[in-house]
Amino acid sequence: MPTTQEQLRQWLESPEGTNLEFKSAKNRFDFGDLVEYCVALANEGGGQVILGVSDRRPRTIVGSAAFTEPGRTEAGLHERLRHRIPVEELQTPDGRVVIVHVPGRLPGSPWQHPDGRYLKRAGDGLVSLGPDELKAMFAETGPDFSAEVCEGAAMGDLDASAIAAFRSRWAARESDDRRLAWTDEQTLANAELTVGGRLTYAALILFGTHAALGRHLDQCELVFEYRPSDASGPAADRREFREGFFMWQDSLWDRINLRNDRQSYQDGLFRNELLTFDEASVREALLNAVSHRDYRSGSSVFVRQYPQRLEVVSPGGFPPGVTVDNLLDAQNPRNRRLATALQKCGLIERSGQGMNLMFEHAIRQGKALPDFNGTSAHEVRLSLQGAVTTPAFVRFIERLGAEKLQLFSTDDFLALDHLRRETPLPAQLKARLPGLIQAGVVERVGSGRGVTHILARSLYAALGGKGTYTRKKGLDRGTNKALLLQHIRENAATGSQMREFLDVLPAVGGRDAIKALLRELRRDEAIKLVGLRKRARWYPA
Repeated sequence: MPTTQEQLRQWLESPEGTNLEFKSAKNRFDFGDLVEYCVALANEGGGQVILGVSDRRPRTIVGSAAFTEPGRTEAGLHERLRHRIPVEELQTPDGRVVIVHVPGRLPGSPWQHPDGRYLKRAGDGLVSLGPDELKAMFAETGPDFSAEVCEGAAMGDLDASAIAAFRSRWAARESDDRRLAWTDEQTLANAELTVGGRLTYAALILFGTHAALGRHLDQCELVFEYRPSDASGPAADRREFREGFFMWQDSLWDRINLRNDRQSYQDGLFRNELLTFDEASVREALLNAVSHRDYRSGSSVFVRQYPQRLEVVSPGGFPPGVTVDNLLDAQNPRNRRLATALQKCGLIERSGQGMNLMFEHAIRQGKALPDFNGTSAHEVRLSLQGAVTTPAFVRFIERLGAEKLQLFSTDDFLALDHLRRETPLPAQLKARLPGLIQAGVVERVGSGRGVTHILARSLYAALGGKGTYTRKKGLDRGTNKALLLQHIRENAATGSQMREFLDVLPAVGGRDAIKALLRELRRDEAIKLVGLRKRARWYPA
């Protein structure tokens, strides 16, 4: 909810504590400093950075000229910290106040500055969190199962070729061929997959043999099924993988790819093809299932392939603090030791961008977004839709060029998807509109409160819907005035009300835009107004 004048007054009277930070910032405030304060406040439970207020009591509003475009500031904070941090502008009788609403960190996940520091406030300054403080924060979600020692497991329980594949990937990612000379024991120790020479469960999950998992962790299993329809009954193809991740990841993709149909679409003189199941998205879904599942549950991971849908079901709900609404921004790995090992070899990013990539790929390929319908406290259900629903949108995206697309964030793609589907833009995505307008993929229609945004003319040309563009863009001003005048003349006997004009011109931009057209017609002496307020009626002059 927007901040009220009363709420601001209460804040001004409160002591500057763990959830409030006041800065005068009359002329400006350094964006880098704002990033640091956001990190520190989040680590202290969240709160507000309030600019335009004296930082000594009794506090008064002094006004601030900092961050004149709050939407762009909010977008910049998201780019730096990968968290949604609303930035609000409040006009008061004493001056302009900028309020940055910093959410609290999730359990077990302290916020980290892009340069690697974990910050907190100390008096009037900022300092790094101490080792004991960080350790306590990381332990908040309970012990990391993947970091626990598996009693009785030995090096003979691991597959040497799987360890070699991991080592090779790690050396390539770090551009350090010296790692290739490490022994298996050295590789596991350096990857923190052993504790005092003893194997962790993470080592078994990644490299364990079928026999070893049967003895020590038989729930570490993935079951694949291919079903030609949603009908119940036995699967047309079924395969159980109970061995280390590095031993089955490629085999599973090969099995999915056997029935991975190609969908074609026309682009001018050329016919292009898209795979129903995008390899990068499928692999990211599998990595999520392996690294975030609850290994204390006795259930297996299930992957069910249908002709145009892929479902991945993993035991355990979302980790604490993660929901469907924030999963693109919140990172709270359930099995941190396992996730860290996968990050070392380049299979996942520590910043948790795998889910973002799945959403981006779906949008770029004209497919429905990944959905989590059916997810509960005991399992996560992810569904990847394979059908290309809007080939023309794919053509439009491709024509933007790889160089321009590399500059787009996940929020940019989500904003385009909302505009394509004609659904309202969430507040956090509206901040992306100026950049999309500058890139030439979105156009602004109307002015003032009646402003709206639509996809660019080039998209509708690709869609073959130039008429749709014209309707969305709106008729020219003269035509809009002519339509209003025609309606008023046709209802000359009873007069016309504002609510009727909203139906005549639904896309013109609201009451303010229509009032401007009526004023012009009145100046031209084409119409006249009779009555006031609710009784007001428009008649031909």
